[in-house]
Amino acid sequence: MVKKEYHSGVVAVVGPPNAGKSTLLNRYLEQKIAIVTPLPQTTRNRILGIVTGEDYQIIMLDTPGLHKARELLNKEMVRIARETLDEADIVLFLVDAAALAGKKLEKRRDEYSGYLKSIHCPAVLVLNKVDLLEKDQLLPIIDWYSSLHPFTAVVPVSALKGEGTDILLAELVSRLPVGPQYYPDDIPTDSTERFIVAELIREKVFLRTHQEIPYSTAVIIDSFKEEKDARLVIIHATILVERGSQKGIIIGKQGKMLGNIRKAATKDIATLLGCKIQLKLWVKVKKNWTGNAQFLREIGM
Repeated sequence: MVKKEYHSGVVAVVGPPNAGKSTLLNRYLEQKIAIVTPLPQTTRNRILGIVTGEDYQIIMLDTPGLHKARELLNKEMVRIARETLDEADIVLFLVDAAALAGKKLEKRRDEYSGYLKSIHCPAVLVLNKVDLLEKDQLLPIIDWYSSLHPFTAVVPVSALKGEGTDILLAELVSRLPVGPQYYPDDIPTDSTERFIVAELIREKVFLRTHQEIPYSTAVIIDSFKEEKDARLVIIHATILVERGSQKGIIIGKQGKMLGNIRKAATKDIATLLGCKIQLKLWVKVKKNWTGNAQFLREIGM
C-alpha cells in the first residue's frame, strides 16, 4: 500500500472584527483556545492553533480583526494581523456574510481592497454566519468580494454551528504544500496556560461590562501555582484599567461584578486545566496603558 504524502503549512485567518475567526479556530481544535465575545476587536494577539489529521497538519493563525486603527493598541493589533500574512501558505479571508450588504458593503471597498493587496499566496474567501441568510442572498455577496481579489475558492460556513467547516477543511488540506509534521498529535496550541488563563479572564470582563470598559482592560497573571497533591491550581491575577472610575465598575457594588467575573472565569479555567481552581483577582489602575508602547511590548504585543 502506497503511503499518502504528508501535507503541512501555515494558514492565516484574517478579516474584519467580529466575523468569527476565533470561533472557527475553536471549532477545528474542538476546545476553547481563543476567546469569543459578541464585541468587535476582542482578539488582541495572534493565536496559534494546531489542527492535525492522519496525513496533514495545519498551523492555523487566528489574528486580530482588520480595522481602521487610531489608538496605539489598535494599530498594534492591525500590525500583528498584517505581518501574519507574510508567514502564510494559505490565507483565509473570513467575513461575516450577514453583517453587510448593498450600499453598506460598497462603502468598505477601498478598505477591504487595501487589506487584500497584502496577500501574495492562495486566498480562500470564507463567508461565515450563512445560517442567518437566505441562499439567494449569497450570490451578490460572493460576486462583490470576488471583484476585489482573485480568490482560489469561496466557501460558505457557519463556524458556530459547524455547517460547511468540513468542506473548508478539505479545501485547505488539498492546497497545503507537502511538508513534515511540526507538532505532536496531542498539542493544540503553542500558547502557554498562563496566556490562555489571562485571556479567559479578559473574556469575562468583555461579556459583563459595557462601552469603553472592555477595551481599557488588560489581565496580568501574577502567580500560577500547582498544588499537585490536592489537584489544585492557585492563580493570582490583576485586571488593569486606565481610570479609577473603571476600577469601580469592574469591582461593582460590594464586589459583586468582580465576583461574577471570577466565578465565570474559574469555571472555564477548570475545564481547560482539568482540575480544581482557586482564582484570586485584583483590579489596579495603570493610566493610559493602551497608549504606552513599552507596556504593550511587556504584554506581548
